[in-house]
Amino acid sequence: MKVVVGADHAGFPLKGTIVEHLESMGHEVLDYGTFSEEPVDFPVITKKVCDEVKKDEDARGLMICGTGVGASIAANKIKGIRAALCHDIYSAHQCVEHDNVNVMAIGAQIVGDKLAQELIDSYLQARFSTASEFRRRVQMLSELENEQK
Repeated sequence: MKVVVGADHAGFPLKGTIVEHLESMGHEVLDYGTFSEEPVDFPVITKKVCDEVKKDEDARGLMICGTGVGASIAANKIKGIRAALCHDIYSAHQCVEHDNVNVMAIGAQIVGDKLAQELIDSYLQARFSTASEFRRRVQMLSELENEQK
């Protein structure tokens, strides 16, 4: 699977471990930075990640910042993106299964290396449900998005 990864300076220390884990699992990884602990604005990197995810409906995005909150907010501002902040295993798979999430945000200051890897594995292994109620609700989300100017 293509996994598009981005982090701000707070997420940078965890990003290396995550990229290494993804590559060891055989995923194609596109890394949009940051590449140091120099302060950066997470919305800039989030936009790059989301733009790439929008090009390939089978790709998944992953944003790592301090808490994951800012990256999640930024990603959800981008049309066609459904982002979720996940710090527990259940949410990491359920957000895909029920809401067809295509970008997951995690907080490097909240989770450690091992939990981050388990969150990512759960997120990437999940598939959007074929159940009509979930499909209908995601369609409703798209309609809400299209109503916005």
